[in-house]
Amino acid sequence: MRAEKIKVWYDADADLLEVRFSEAAGYEKATVHDAVMERVDTDGNVIGFSIRGASRFKKANPLVAELTAK
Repeated sequence: MRAEKIKVWYDADADLLEVRFSEAAGYEKATVHDAVMERVDTDGNVIGFSIRGASRFKKANPLVAELTAK
């Protein structure tokens, strides 16, 4: 799946960064990194992700995580 357009937004009150590759219906799924949640569609394709506590990941100490593929 190739994204033609992505949506990115940051909620400062919740310190949450969200990225969406698709407007398709999906659900949140935990990853091995406690700050990262995947959004997957009904076929298991990754259609986005969110990062809780995003402001703590600075350039000198970036977050590194893997998203699963179907």
